[in-house]
Amino acid sequence: MPPALLITAIIALLSRRVPLNTHHVYNLPNMFQIHFSLSPFFTMSPKNANGYATSNNNNNILSSPPTSPSNRKNCRRRLRRRGSFAMLHRRNVLLIVTVLYFTGLISCVGPLFSLLQYSGLATGAVYRSHEIFQKFWNDIEADNSSTIELSSVWIYKRKLKEQKTCSIGTTAITKDSPGANLYLIVDANGGLNQQRSSICNAVVIAALLNATLLIPHLEFHNVWRDSSKFGDIYDEDHFISTLKDYITVVKKLPAELMERYDSNISNIQNLRVQAWAPPRYYLEEVYPVLFKWRVVRISPFANRLSMHLPSHLQFLRCFSNYEALRFSLAISALAKKLVKRMIERSSNSVGKYISVHLRFEEVHSLFLVLLAQDFLRSTKSVDLQYNDETSILHVKDMVAFSCCIYDGGQAEKSEMDVVREKGWGKKFKQKYRVIAPGLNRKNGKCPMTPVEVGMMLRGMGFAKDTPIYLASGKIYQADRYLAPLRKMFPLLQTKETLATKDELAPFEGYSSRLAAVDYLVCLFSEVFVTTQGGNFPHFLIGHRRYLYNGHAKTIKPDKIKLVTLLQNTSTSWIDFKHQMGSMLAESDRKGIMVPRVKKSTRKGSIYSNPLPECRCLWESERATNRSNSYLMVDH
Repeated sequence: MPPALLITAIIALLSRRVPLNTHHVYNLPNMFQIHFSLSPFFTMSPKNANGYATSNNNNNILSSPPTSPSNRKNCRRRLRRRGSFAMLHRRNVLLIVTVLYFTGLISCVGPLFSLLQYSGLATGAVYRSHEIFQKFWNDIEADNSSTIELSSVWIYKRKLKEQKTCSIGTTAITKDSPGANLYLIVDANGGLNQQRSSICNAVVIAALLNATLLIPHLEFHNVWRDSSKFGDIYDEDHFISTLKDYITVVKKLPAELMERYDSNISNIQNLRVQAWAPPRYYLEEVYPVLFKWRVVRISPFANRLSMHLPSHLQFLRCFSNYEALRFSLAISALAKKLVKRMIERSSNSVGKYISVHLRFEEVHSLFLVLLAQDFLRSTKSVDLQYNDETSILHVKDMVAFSCCIYDGGQAEKSEMDVVREKGWGKKFKQKYRVIAPGLNRKNGKCPMTPVEVGMMLRGMGFAKDTPIYLASGKIYQADRYLAPLRKMFPLLQTKETLATKDELAPFEGYSSRLAAVDYLVCLFSEVFVTTQGGNFPHFLIGHRRYLYNGHAKTIKPDKIKLVTLLQNTSTSWIDFKHQMGSMLAESDRKGIMVPRVKKSTRKGSIYSNPLPECRCLWESERATNRSNSYLMVDH
């Protein structure tokens, strides 16, 4: 119900005569049942049996004397005028107070009204980037002014405050005696970096409980469809040996313990742990079970440990993430080749290049095909891209999940609805969820398209010959969306253009392994551009801060501002460039900032802001000349 219509209804109701000092319920639509009492605002004096007003003071009721017959007629006339004025005054005050009350109430629930009634005509809500690109193209092609040198793109320098000296021996906890031989098993669920977070947390919990950690199991997920084991992505032996001074890590459980559970780990009791649980929870709730049964399994394990931990436990997180977790030899070797080839093809920029993480992807999923077959048989209204020979449905992963609409019309919308239903079930049909594509775009929640990334970078001053590495899966409608980006940056590269088919063959069908290759190539770029949230940029930004002494060297665009500019067809290229220059400067400034919070939060974790918590580890690595050794990439 529109706010204006609601206020009109209230005024209309109040314009009627309503008895005062009464509790009222007005039957507006169900979601707006209005309950209020008029008695707190107005009270009328009680009357005695003769109808005269009485005054209640100290429990003494005094009646006013009756008027004389000669004055009664004039008195009645005066009373009628006075009563009419008093009633009008009371009704006017009541109307003003009530309207002010509901105006304040409506302002509180304004976002809900906006969500329910959002109009796609609002500024920034409509995708017009291709139209803007066509308008800007001649100016972009001819513009060679104020180009940025990659060697000097970052102006701000981080000034580290003087801190206490580090003592690694006292900062980190060391392993106690094995004791009762307790074993911890975790299932790391999610994508590559969510699993990485779970692994680091598992190390902390194992140390906290003085338990032996079984090499974490990477859970198979129906969306990512990656069956990789821990050793396929990370170097198992390096992980075990690096952590030996802190915890014991084993590849399998003792035979006698496995026999108890018929040699099937899934038979081991699964302990459900609350999200973001503090260390105290594990000591009080998990340890007694672990001590009783000698082994516990926690699944799922993502986000099952609080971000705020004592410094010695935070150190273990840092140590696990930056030292113990080294990518497998196969992943590191390919990434090293791609980094070397990017440097060779960036000779005009002294071997420096830009990396862009793009989430405008389509994912090939046989699983979703099997789920969608019944739907495809039952409807002919939706034109899906379906290849009978390969049985592959082209699933628009982030595009569908974001609930955004671009310029594909009704066919695109219908296709996305099908993908959401088959890929995520009823997640997007729950009562509280309202799909508002225009509002999502206006709020900066839609994945940026390649053409938007290209215009932004050219507007910031990056020249046509700037080398760019694009980290992404298969681009959604690549012919339409990727072509403009290649026009703006002809030196654009991907892992598919840098590697041979034989080099990529062992990674095909393994999304996490491919993401790990992208991660390493982006890690060593001079500029990293993130275009959408998620664990990949979250971890990568923090890793780059760790490597570059606190500076993330990352462009994180203001997407709310950007979508507004890219909807305004009257914007000139000069004005757009000015805005993009300001955006780059602001991103540079924020790249050195550390959140001023006393406790780590979910958004401000040590994975995205590793300093100062990981500073001691950073100093020890450079003191022992071990920097980057865990990645097996020389830079």
